[in-house]
Amino acid sequence: MSKVRLTTRGKTHPARNPLAILILTAFAALQLTAALPAQAASTALTVSAAISQQNGSSQSVTGYVVGQPTATNTVVTASYPNDYALALADSASETSTSKMLYVQIPSSFRSSFGLKSNPTLKGTQLTVTGTTGAYFSHPGLTSSTAFVKGDSTQPTDPTDPTTPPVTPPTSSDYDTTYYKDAVGKTGTALRNSLHSIISVMTKINYDTVWDALQDTDQDPANSNNVIELYTGKSVPKSQHGGGVDDWNREHVFAKSHGNFGTSTGPGTDVHHLRPTDVTVNSARGNKDFDNGGQPVAEAPGNFTDSDSWEPRNAVKGDIARMLMYMAIRYDGSDGFADLELNESTSNGTNPFMGKLSILLKWSAQDPPDAFEKKRNDVIFTKWQKNRNPFIDHPEWATAIWGAAA
Repeated sequence: MSKVRLTTRGKTHPARNPLAILILTAFAALQLTAALPAQAASTALTVSAAISQQNGSSQSVTGYVVGQPTATNTVVTASYPNDYALALADSASETSTSKMLYVQIPSSFRSSFGLKSNPTLKGTQLTVTGTTGAYFSHPGLTSSTAFVKGDSTQPTDPTDPTTPPVTPPTSSDYDTTYYKDAVGKTGTALRNSLHSIISVMTKINYDTVWDALQDTDQDPANSNNVIELYTGKSVPKSQHGGGVDDWNREHVFAKSHGNFGTSTGPGTDVHHLRPTDVTVNSARGNKDFDNGGQPVAEAPGNFTDSDSWEPRNAVKGDIARMLMYMAIRYDGSDGFADLELNESTSNGTNPFMGKLSILLKWSAQDPPDAFEKKRNDVIFTKWQKNRNPFIDHPEWATAIWGAAA
């Protein structure tokens, strides 16, 4: 059979075979797909997964900022030398460099995400998109194209860094009764209303605090034990006192800040008194709260330096809300100092506790859990007859002090 030929503008061509056309089209599509750049995974990798996947692929990785790498096996956690790099880990308290991913920070992101310019980023969760590969001869992420605070793969403009977490409005079973004069208010009006509400309370003495803490901080899994604030350990209720392995009564708002001591009032207010290992309590002393420092050997996840203490992640919000309660409850009108929150970590004996901007972040990042809520209920129903409003309404922190910077 002779071949059919088509004529176009005076030229003749063999007729197209439909099967051949289909094969050629599919082949061209495959070639085009192969030529396209690889896209970052829609789901971010963990740090451990990124460490094991150092293959030059584009990936998004979520982890916590734990410091700045300066050499293959060295990560500094304070006094950062520059804004060029940061280290991520799956835990904010990680200290082993073998479990860290070293991230290169391009110049366009350094002002917003470099640790020298932004030291309070330590402990913050970030999602970074970049190319997996060695950095400082260590598992890393280079040529980064996006940095996002929190667990997200949505890119951010380096000139418009993501804002801190915002606590959504909440409702409480007490809104129409206990808090009825505060609901709907903000600023000074809210502050004054809350002060009036929570100042109506039953005061207990310092000896009674032992009994109260055995009730308020009881281990949900073991009624014979209490949970220590900083270590998170469950220890026997009977093991309290001044011995090395005992627990004692920690004043979260340091009692020397305003010199209220252990007098009935702020010195015995169970809303900010917690069971704490004696040695760890001594290590914290009267330091203000902030991010950073060296690991505390007896309390993993806690860090400290010369003037501040960073608690483990699970109680950062708890501590922030205890301090906020104290600042509202004790305003100088009942014979004690006017307790306030400020931006200093060198408050000495002044009636202030810092660092407010960090406390606001902690409160937003670590919302009230079941243990904290139950503790608030127990104090209200059995001991002091007043509540911590920032546990019932965490958003009232920003309604009074503003959003975290």
